[in-house]
Amino acid sequence: MDPSFRIVPASAPKSASVAETSNSLGLHDTLRYGPRTIATEIKTEGGLKDRLHSWEETQDNMKLTMLRNTQGLHAPMRMLMERKLVSANPHMPILPQTNLQLDILMGRDEAVETSDVFLGPLNGPPLDIRHDMEKKHRI
Repeated sequence: MDPSFRIVPASAPKSASVAETSNSLGLHDTLRYGPRTIATEIKTEGGLKDRLHSWEETQDNMKLTMLRNTQGLHAPMRMLMERKLVSANPHMPILPQTNLQLDILMGRDEAVETSDVFLGPLNGPPLDIRHDMEKKHRI
Protein backbone atom coordinates (compact mmCIF):
# COMPACT_ATOMS: atom_id res chain seq x y z
CA MET A 1 0.00 0.00 0.00
CA ASP A 2 1.57 3.23 -1.16
CA PRO A 3 0.08 6.09 0.88
CA SER A 4 -1.27 8.78 -1.43
CA PHE A 5 -4.32 10.99 -1.78
CA ARG A 6 -4.51 10.45 -5.54
CA ILE A 7 -8.13 10.34 -6.76
CA VAL A 8 -7.41 9.11 -10.28
CA PRO A 9 -4.62 6.73 -11.32
CA ALA A 10 -1.33 8.20 -12.47
CA SER A 11 -0.85 8.55 -16.18
CA ALA A 12 1.29 6.01 -18.00
CA PRO A 13 4.98 6.81 -18.48
CA LYS A 14 5.72 8.67 -21.67
CA SER A 15 7.20 6.70 -24.51
CA ALA A 16 9.99 7.96 -26.70
CA SER A 17 9.36 8.11 -30.43
CA VAL A 18 11.49 9.54 -33.21
CA ALA A 19 9.01 12.32 -33.95
CA GLU A 20 9.22 13.69 -30.40
CA THR A 21 12.86 12.91 -29.55
CA SER A 22 14.77 13.93 -32.63
CA ASN A 23 17.85 16.11 -32.42
CA SER A 24 18.95 18.81 -34.86
CA LEU A 25 19.89 16.20 -37.48
CA GLY A 26 16.50 14.49 -37.30
CA LEU A 27 17.81 11.36 -35.55
CA HIS A 28 16.64 9.86 -32.27
CA ASP A 29 18.65 11.20 -29.32
CA THR A 30 19.45 8.02 -27.39
CA LEU A 31 21.50 9.70 -24.67
CA ARG A 32 18.61 11.92 -23.57
CA TYR A 33 15.55 9.73 -24.19
CA GLY A 34 16.87 6.18 -23.92
CA PRO A 35 16.88 3.45 -26.55
CA ARG A 36 14.28 3.58 -29.29
CA THR A 37 11.87 0.69 -29.69
CA ILE A 38 9.45 0.06 -32.50
CA ALA A 39 6.80 -1.18 -30.05
CA THR A 40 6.47 2.27 -28.46
CA GLU A 41 6.19 3.94 -31.85
CA ILE A 42 3.35 1.78 -33.14
CA LYS A 43 1.48 1.76 -29.86
CA THR A 44 -1.90 3.30 -30.61
CA GLU A 45 -3.49 2.85 -27.20
CA GLY A 46 -4.05 5.87 -25.08
CA GLY A 47 -3.51 6.15 -21.37
CA LEU A 48 -7.21 5.67 -20.70
CA LYS A 49 -7.01 1.87 -20.77
CA ASP A 50 -4.22 1.84 -18.18
CA ARG A 51 -6.07 4.31 -15.98
CA LEU A 52 -9.29 2.29 -16.07
CA HIS A 53 -7.33 -0.87 -15.28
CA SER A 54 -5.89 0.63 -12.08
CA TRP A 55 -8.91 2.77 -11.13
CA GLU A 56 -10.24 0.52 -8.36
CA GLU A 57 -6.79 0.03 -6.84
CA THR A 58 -6.16 3.78 -6.73
CA GLN A 59 -9.53 4.49 -5.12
CA ASP A 60 -8.94 1.78 -2.52
CA ASN A 61 -5.46 3.13 -1.80
CA MET A 62 -6.87 6.64 -1.24
CA LYS A 63 -9.55 5.31 1.13
CA LEU A 64 -6.99 3.34 3.14
CA THR A 65 -4.69 6.38 3.36
CA MET A 66 -7.52 8.61 4.58
CA LEU A 67 -8.52 5.95 7.10
CA ARG A 68 -4.92 5.75 8.34
CA ASN A 69 -4.67 9.51 8.76
CA THR A 70 -7.99 9.84 10.59
CA GLN A 71 -8.11 6.71 12.77
CA GLY A 72 -4.51 5.56 12.96
CA LEU A 73 -2.50 2.73 11.49
CA HIS A 74 -4.62 -0.01 13.06
CA ALA A 75 -7.72 0.70 10.93
CA PRO A 76 -6.29 0.00 7.45
CA MET A 77 -4.30 -2.92 8.82
CA ARG A 78 -7.46 -4.43 10.26
CA MET A 79 -9.36 -3.94 6.99
CA LEU A 80 -6.57 -5.54 4.96
CA MET A 81 -6.39 -8.44 7.43
CA GLU A 82 -10.17 -8.99 7.20
CA ARG A 83 -9.99 -8.96 3.39
CA LYS A 84 -7.19 -11.50 3.43
CA LEU A 85 -9.12 -13.77 5.80
CA VAL A 86 -12.32 -13.80 3.75
CA SER A 87 -10.50 -14.16 0.44
CA ALA A 88 -9.15 -17.57 1.48
CA ASN A 89 -11.73 -19.84 -0.11
CA PRO A 90 -11.90 -23.44 1.24
CA HIS A 91 -14.72 -24.48 -1.10
CA MET A 92 -14.59 -26.90 -3.98
CA PRO A 93 -12.68 -25.43 -6.90
CA ILE A 94 -14.93 -26.61 -9.73
CA LEU A 95 -18.20 -25.14 -8.44
CA PRO A 96 -19.06 -21.53 -9.30
CA GLN A 97 -17.91 -19.27 -6.49
CA THR A 98 -18.89 -15.85 -5.28
CA ASN A 99 -17.31 -14.14 -2.32
CA LEU A 100 -20.06 -12.02 -0.81
CA GLN A 101 -18.03 -11.24 2.31
CA LEU A 102 -15.18 -9.78 0.25
CA ASP A 103 -17.63 -7.82 -1.88
CA ILE A 104 -19.13 -6.28 1.28
CA LEU A 105 -15.70 -5.37 2.69
CA MET A 106 -14.63 -3.83 -0.63
CA GLY A 107 -17.92 -1.93 -1.01
CA ARG A 108 -18.93 -3.75 -4.20
CA ASP A 109 -22.07 -5.38 -2.77
CA GLU A 110 -24.45 -2.84 -4.34
CA ALA A 111 -22.84 -2.81 -7.80
CA VAL A 112 -24.14 -5.00 -10.61
CA GLU A 113 -21.40 -6.35 -12.85
CA THR A 114 -21.49 -8.53 -15.94
CA SER A 115 -20.36 -11.56 -13.94
CA ASP A 116 -23.46 -11.18 -11.76
CA VAL A 117 -25.78 -11.37 -14.77
CA PHE A 118 -23.93 -13.70 -17.14
CA LEU A 119 -22.72 -16.69 -15.14
CA GLY A 120 -20.94 -18.36 -18.04
CA PRO A 121 -21.61 -21.39 -20.19
CA LEU A 122 -24.58 -23.49 -19.10
CA ASN A 123 -23.32 -26.66 -20.74
CA GLY A 124 -19.85 -26.81 -19.26
CA PRO A 125 -17.59 -29.78 -18.68
CA PRO A 126 -18.93 -32.56 -16.46
CA LEU A 127 -18.35 -31.97 -12.77
CA ASP A 128 -15.59 -34.23 -11.47
CA ILE A 129 -15.42 -32.93 -7.92
CA ARG A 130 -13.30 -35.76 -6.56
CA HIS A 131 -10.57 -35.22 -9.16
CA ASP A 132 -10.51 -31.48 -8.56
CA MET A 133 -10.32 -31.85 -4.76
CA GLU A 134 -7.41 -34.28 -5.17
CA LYS A 135 -5.70 -31.79 -7.45
CA LYS A 136 -6.31 -28.93 -5.00
CA HIS A 137 -4.98 -30.83 -1.99
CA ARG A 138 -2.19 -32.54 -4.01
CA ILE A 139 -3.27 -36.07 -3.17
